[in-house]
Amino acid sequence: KLFIKDLHFDEVPVRIYLPRVPSASKRRGVIFFHGGCGMFGSIRTYERICRYIARKSDSVVASVGYHLFPECKYPDQNLECLTATVHFLKTAENYGVDPHRIIVCGDSIGGTFTAGVCQELVNRRDLPKIRAQVLIYPFLQALNFNLPSYQKNAFTAFLSRERTVHFILKYLSKDSSMKEAILAGSHVPESMNSKYRKWINPDLIPEIFKLGYKPPLPTSFLPQVHEETQELFETRFSPLLAEDAVVCCLPDTCIITCEHDVLRDDGLLYKKRLEDNNVKVTWHHMEEGFHCAVGFFGYGIFSFPSSSKMVNHTVNFIK
Repeated sequence: KLFIKDLHFDEVPVRIYLPRVPSASKRRGVIFFHGGCGMFGSIRTYERICRYIARKSDSVVASVGYHLFPECKYPDQNLECLTATVHFLKTAENYGVDPHRIIVCGDSIGGTFTAGVCQELVNRRDLPKIRAQVLIYPFLQALNFNLPSYQKNAFTAFLSRERTVHFILKYLSKDSSMKEAILAGSHVPESMNSKYRKWINPDLIPEIFKLGYKPPLPTSFLPQVHEETQELFETRFSPLLAEDAVVCCLPDTCIITCEHDVLRDDGLLYKKRLEDNNVKVTWHHMEEGFHCAVGFFGYGIFSFPSSSKMVNHTVNFIK
């Protein structure tokens, strides 16, 4: 049912999925960024998901094969995702796509790239506007690793609290000895905590998600760790830190969160920020869902009910 081609969008590898059935009008386009901490995953591992989205939503899907760490260092992955998106927006009609109906979609760090790309393109007047964004259990901030979801799911399989910071430091080519300081929050000066408390704060999480939450003990600020980890405070790494002037211009958004996921609260906080800025948000919460569940989609008995639900929610939103 699909034509599948491997291409390059300005030197960025892309696999494009085009429905074979002719369409009376131009189709919508979906640009997809896979998850995997910037170190794992590929076009191939997300083949089933992208084929399914293309078929079920009758869309042209472009799956981006950004280069992984250590071959590429941060922020190269972000820049490749941006380059591929800009190329697709400019050349959409070559693939039978309406350039005003392009949706950006990603899971985990792919959700980070999605949020970052949409923020970067807010002020571009030379390109068609992104129609919508889909963030599937996205990573969106590196200031607070003690939010309720980090406490609740500290030892969850696939992505524990400790592994999250371990992967961040590895991805940024930083010394892993800083892990404990960052987990404790010692990398954030009080002035920055005060500035961002209005956006990153356990008080903003609905009470239903805070059962058993204990506010962490105060920790001392370590200037050296702060200096070493400046990238954590860039909006392309922590999209939750973007100013309201950017957030209010973002496209319609679908956010999918999972209960058994340290990143659950990143999604909840971004949802609130978008709604506070009058951006239309569709939110789906998977009670039985966990981080990485989407990666199991389409693997028969190894698939999970939440895997199918998340992909179907994505398809329905795109439609």
